[in-house]
Amino acid sequence: MNIEALISKAAGEAVKALYGMEASEKMLQLQKTRSEFEGNLTLVVFPFVKAANERVQRQACLSSDEREQARPEAKAAKKSPEQTAQEIGEYLVKNCSAIEKFNVVKGFLNLSIGDGAWVQLLSAIDADEHFGMKQATDDSPLVMIEYSSPNTNKPLHLGHVRNNLLGWSLAQIMEANGNKVVKTNIVNDRGIHICKSMLAWLKWGNGETPESSGKKGDHLIGDYYVAFDKHYREEIKELVAQGMDEEKAKQEAPLIKEAHEMLVKWEQNDPEVRALWEKMNNWVYAGFDETYKKMGVSFDKIYYESQTYLKGKAKVEEGLAKGLFERHEDNSVWADLTNEGLDQKLLLRSDGTSVYMTQDIGTAEMRFQDYPIDKMIYVVGNEQNYHFQVLSILLDRLGFKWGKELVHFSYGMVELPNGKMKSREGTVVDADDLMQLMVEDAYKTSMELGKFDDMTEDERREIARIVGMGALKYFILKVDARKNMLFNPEESIDFNGNTGPFIQYTYARIRSILRKADRNAQCTMHNAQLGCALNEKEIELVQKMNEFGAAVEQAGKDYSPSGIANYCYELTKVFNQFYHDYSILNEPDEQKKLFRLVLAKNVAKIIKNAMGLLGIEVPERM
Repeated sequence: MNIEALISKAAGEAVKALYGMEASEKMLQLQKTRSEFEGNLTLVVFPFVKAANERVQRQACLSSDEREQARPEAKAAKKSPEQTAQEIGEYLVKNCSAIEKFNVVKGFLNLSIGDGAWVQLLSAIDADEHFGMKQATDDSPLVMIEYSSPNTNKPLHLGHVRNNLLGWSLAQIMEANGNKVVKTNIVNDRGIHICKSMLAWLKWGNGETPESSGKKGDHLIGDYYVAFDKHYREEIKELVAQGMDEEKAKQEAPLIKEAHEMLVKWEQNDPEVRALWEKMNNWVYAGFDETYKKMGVSFDKIYYESQTYLKGKAKVEEGLAKGLFERHEDNSVWADLTNEGLDQKLLLRSDGTSVYMTQDIGTAEMRFQDYPIDKMIYVVGNEQNYHFQVLSILLDRLGFKWGKELVHFSYGMVELPNGKMKSREGTVVDADDLMQLMVEDAYKTSMELGKFDDMTEDERREIARIVGMGALKYFILKVDARKNMLFNPEESIDFNGNTGPFIQYTYARIRSILRKADRNAQCTMHNAQLGCALNEKEIELVQKMNEFGAAVEQAGKDYSPSGIANYCYELTKVFNQFYHDYSILNEPDEQKKLFRLVLAKNVAKIIKNAMGLLGIEVPERM
């Protein structure tokens, strides 16, 4: 049991013994003592006094016999918050060995924890390799998380980077909260946009392949998507010059007509179109896999819209037969959501073709058949908020047990200082280019700072990869996912401040300290029995490490990787403040030295585990 749990339990016993009151978990509010007051943890006593007053007011309405049997909360109701805090403090000092002394500031009971309790806490942290994280059991809920969701007509870009990093980190955080997790991807591999790339390749590709061009497959196909748009715009411009209305020109342009004809052939399983589609998609998938590997993300299961849209149509027809949906005169199928305060939603067009909502229903059907899902989390940008509000209602109507409570992990857009990205114009910030830039910048910065002295070139390259990717991931994940953000590569690679490299460098520094320590001195609590008092910085560091479990739990409740990032930064700052004020290797007292080595070792352990929840590696040296 950690210190907070121990004191909460003791405080509950105190309230019961002193006032005959059962204190709920919500009433037992412990928080870190403010820096201007003495103490480590503060118990807020106002809830006890308020509850007692409310109970006494209710008892006033009872008969004399009923009041006689009522519990004695009146003892607390007749006292001020200060008196109540004083009495609880006196009880805790007598009955809870962890508490050394206390002071009262109005209705706040500031508790000072004894050195022995901090040592025991560090011993517990030291003994648990995965301190602060829970392990899944056979009975743990199964959480499925969908992220990435790329189109096969272009490579991954900066927006996909944020999506993938958030999805991967969220999966690690949910696992650390004791859930079983399945990571999934849904690939948009069908539709008019795919046909645009295919048609452009047929017209202007001259048989070009990834091998002949030396390009990654996704980049190659993305080039033809851009080429289509370029020629399409030229055709529209020409038709407008001939006197045609622009909107009509967009529909009558020969290229777009050909693309629609190709889509019809695809729907009809035309062998030549299907063969070309498979060949070009396979080029893209090989490119995606390379990008995902560099990014450090993966999936347990990948779904394809080409396989799910028919299941979605069947599920909609099934709902139609049950009276859940309605067919209009033009043969289209709609869901009436006016009772939920929304509008009517199209599910099948008049020609029987599906829409995105139908495809998502089909994907849900396949997933539900594959896994016993308890919770479904979709990592998708906030421009789709309404879509997932509707999807939740429809899935619930169709009988999916997690439909009503599906989670849309809605995140904001990410931009660079020079503005937004436009994929059709070929001005996207390519994910591969961005990652390469980050690694190159990390190499250059490290060389300039002299951090690569005495390393081989292979070591330099590997550390540059770890630091560059860590800078990218941390900079993106430290921002509240719900907010739009500006990603500045130059700011992200800084060895000072709230950055990935700053935290990574602190970890590497600790590992260096441990390597320099006497190899015969085993850094364990067994050999570091404390024979002297702890200083303020040591206590602060143990207390901050102890908060890791609460940070993990809160990040899971809030679906918030930024909570873990912020915790990493706070722990790193506390350690650096401690290290600035106190020596470790040069400490003459052997017991103090051993204790501080154990302290440092466990800070490094928690940093590594916490950064791991963000998908960030930490180097042994920098």
